[in-house]
Amino acid sequence: MTQLPDNLSRAMLNQDDPEVVAAGAPAYLLMLDALILTYPENERFLLAGAQLYGAYAGVFAQDEEQAKTMANKSLAYARRALCEYDDNACDLVDGQSDQLLPGLKRDYSEDDIDIFYAYGAAWAGWVQANTDDWNAVAQVGKVKTLMSWVANYDESYDNGTVQVYLGVLESQLPPSVGGKPEIGQAHFEKAIKISQGKHLMAKVLYAEQYARLMFEQELHDRLLQEVLDTDPTAEGLTLINHLAQRQAAILLAESSDYFE
Repeated sequence: MTQLPDNLSRAMLNQDDPEVVAAGAPAYLLMLDALILTYPENERFLLAGAQLYGAYAGVFAQDEEQAKTMANKSLAYARRALCEYDDNACDLVDGQSDQLLPGLKRDYSEDDIDIFYAYGAAWAGWVQANTDDWNAVAQVGKVKTLMSWVANYDESYDNGTVQVYLGVLESQLPPSVGGKPEIGQAHFEKAIKISQGKHLMAKVLYAEQYARLMFEQELHDRLLQEVLDTDPTAEGLTLINHLAQRQAAILLAESSDYFE
């Protein structure tokens, strides 16, 4: 039973048919809900619930409201896991933005990055699902700080996905209004290098978030074509790579209209 969350996540991430995951995910969600009700203080079950609800919100949600509901539950489970791990950690992430990094450096180390990364991923997904809420948008800085702290210990964490999160977070605003998308570009490039080009969603988001923001069609189309031409099978990335190829095909088809 204790191995179930990890094995479930691995089975899903290595699934090559997104429709199988989409069809089965609701049953898995209910199963994890039941396990969490039975073992409410079990960090592993809470984190598995956070991960699966977050993934469903970002990929399989049928509409914006469902995405918000799923993302809210993902963050709630992640928060419970963080508080079970360390009450002070919850106080830290709830505190002032300028105290987050000093607190992380003072009280936590490489041994703690797993729990903080899981919380940061759920947090980022929650912000993405609630971009119409200024309270959510205002928390982007904290998410960025948390992910940067994780990357400082392990820049290749989660197959380089920590770099993808940072790339997206740094590619929200153009230079004309104070944004620094070149920092986001560097993170996307690092994610691609770390994964040896196997993290196809890194390229899709690089094209969608950076190339479109900077109006660089040649880069945009090249990245998306590379995604479509690459074998999506890769340990821990197969499912997300198949989804990346679907998104790449849509974005590439829209390219001429977007950049005209």
